[in-house]
Amino acid sequence: MEVKYWTHSANTVEITDGKEDGNHNLHVYTGGSKSEHGVGSGISIFKDSKLIDTKKYKLNGRCSNNQAEQMAIIKAPENLKCWETNDKTALIFADSRITLESLKNRKNHTYLIERIRKKAIEIGIHDWKIKLT
Repeated sequence: MEVKYWTHSANTVEITDGKEDGNHNLHVYTGGSKSEHGVGSGISIFKDSKLIDTKKYKLNGRCSNNQAEQMAIIKAPENLKCWETNDKTALIFADSRITLESLKNRKNHTYLIERIRKKAIEIGIHDWKIKLT
């Protein structure tokens, strides 16, 4: 990807290590895995501590565990957009340190990492935090 297409650092998602906080009404938990049964991603969306939706995605068997984790993070804001809400903040919980470190690394421009960065801007959630759980 050419430098002129890179996302400006001011427009990227905030990534922090930590636990839940009470400042966000929408909490999304993400996960991905690979086993002998296949590769998949999933998300659970909570609003005001109540489960409002879950989604599962089956991925191509050649995908890695890290790709499954990254796809779950990409799908999280897409599904938030489906919910009619005035909330413009969301807290996304992920358990993939590799993915979070890749997002923090401004030199990492792999396809899925860039999609996560762009998704934060595209969806229009202004306060989009990803926390390692």
